[in-house]
Amino acid sequence: MTSGVELALAQLEIEAGDVEGNVERALTAVERAADRGADLVALPELFNVGYFAFELYERRAEPFEGETFRRLREAAAEHGIAVLAGTIVEDLAETETVETPADEGLANTAALFDADGELQLVYRKHHLFGYESAEAELLVPGERIETASIGGVTIGVTTCYDLRFPELYRELVDAGAELLVIPSAWPYPRIEHWETLSRARAIEDQCYVATVNGAGEFEDATLLGRSTVYDPWGVTLASSGDDPALVTATIEPETVADVREEFPALRDRRL
Repeated sequence: MTSGVELALAQLEIEAGDVEGNVERALTAVERAADRGADLVALPELFNVGYFAFELYERRAEPFEGETFRRLREAAAEHGIAVLAGTIVEDLAETETVETPADEGLANTAALFDADGELQLVYRKHHLFGYESAEAELLVPGERIETASIGGVTIGVTTCYDLRFPELYRELVDAGAELLVIPSAWPYPRIEHWETLSRARAIEDQCYVATVNGAGEFEDATLLGRSTVYDPWGVTLASSGDDPALVTATIEPETVADVREEFPALRDRRL
């Protein structure tokens, strides 16, 4: 019988292009989460450069071994807390130590470091947003799907727009995922989509879903915040408004097993 994982979602104030300031806010959030007893803290999508700062992607891109992930890996080890550093704009041509989906180009990349600072998972956003966004023109989609265990909980990671593609989450559930963490940069006005899609993924996959969004205004968009943890019934365990916040909840793998046993919808799948 495991006691579960204390999860923290760091809904950060993100300023376009202010990489140093944004990373410092992320490091502060990691320390705060550790001080509050969290086992795992997750950061939003493109927390260092800002999702909507498309003109800065190329200039602010880093290799996987670059400063942003390095500092967060060191913070994980220093504070004894797992960190989902997700995500940054990765320069695939400069990356050396992990497999890449292409020899060059940019990717929207998350990394999960354990409490010793060891890399456990890499995820590159599969579905690139093309609606009023330059992401699909600028980035290379990811190809790999991985899970990792933190504190006895099997974790899968996706990113923002991926929420609209349920088949991706089925693959993660088939790989054993009990908690799906989704770094995002979801803007106003699509509040209903944000809440409905996230809750649907929890209900249909009978697992915890944690959506970690940013806060702040860009030239053409405002992030809606509302970082939330849903349990396997789709019930909200913890949530925020649209200001910076640290959202916490306990993730219990026994709850996932109990829900799947009590209401065995996944066993009834035919596709």
